[in-house]
Amino acid sequence: MSNNLPSNIAIENVIQSKMRGRVAYQGFVSSQVAVTFSYSKLYNDPSGKGYQRPINKKRCSDFANYLSQGEDSLYTPILLNAGGNWEFHAYDKHRPNLGRLICKKKATLMDGQHRLGGIKEYISETDSTLNVPFLAFHYLDDDEEIKLFDVINTKAKGIGTSLSRYLNRNNDDLSWVATNLILMPESPFFNKGTLTGQRSKNRSITLQNLYNIVKLLTKKSLLGKLSKEKKLNLCLFYFNTIKELFPDEWDDNFYYRMTHITCLNALAIAGNQIVTENFLEKSQQPDSVKIAQLLVNLKEIDWLSTGDLKYLKGAAGSKVLANDILNCLKIS
Repeated sequence: MSNNLPSNIAIENVIQSKMRGRVAYQGFVSSQVAVTFSYSKLYNDPSGKGYQRPINKKRCSDFANYLSQGEDSLYTPILLNAGGNWEFHAYDKHRPNLGRLICKKKATLMDGQHRLGGIKEYISETDSTLNVPFLAFHYLDDDEEIKLFDVINTKAKGIGTSLSRYLNRNNDDLSWVATNLILMPESPFFNKGTLTGQRSKNRSITLQNLYNIVKLLTKKSLLGKLSKEKKLNLCLFYFNTIKELFPDEWDDNFYYRMTHITCLNALAIAGNQIVTENFLEKSQQPDSVKIAQLLVNLKEIDWLSTGDLKYLKGAAGSKVLANDILNCLKIS
């Protein structure tokens, strides 16, 4: 999305201050200005530096309803990064921290997109004007912006662990592997996973779920010492093999439970032992032929949703099923 404004915006009575060495501006704008002077960088921004979730219309409507309750409907300032595109002009030398702020381009919205969405809905329905508080940093680079967003939303009110994993994909191997398992067309999770943690009928596996699956498949073994690229290839091989051997069970999560989280975790726990015991250290590759021959025996498990698996829940259920899988594959 473009950050250009049709014309400069002047905001009066702004306080300039410093926070941990960063210049920041505090003030109020009319709701009509508030919904136009910023934009959100979505997590899938082409720059690779996006981080916001897709907007949730229900949350916006809930906030609009909250605003309709009247004067008791207080809310916190929206948080912005002006990116060096806003200029502050003090009114006079006796009040150097009070002045006019000139916005030459849109700021990026770091926190408050659902509040602004609700404000936009509210003023449209009521034809009214609100005074919207804001705090804007004069300049944060892309990585600082992402880090602050992550800290605010994970330490304070929670963006959900999935989006946090996505934001840290370049700093954490398991997050990188899990992200690629969702994004790569050749991955068996390509049309089943969601990066932001928002599940749908067809995308029921979150990035955090996949993070745990990768961890279970590789932990406490020589597999955990592999490079992230080899861990990714290992996950692709293991789960693609299962998908190819059991296409119906893999693709239909209504009639079968194979791709339900409890069962995927169980397959990963069992896979840790299966792959470790059939790993060719010299080539640093799994023995694909032997592992595929073992996995054929997964047919002995009743994967139907109406079968006994419907009673298995959580980590304990995954461990029980993992033991059953290993017994079926004749691995002790």
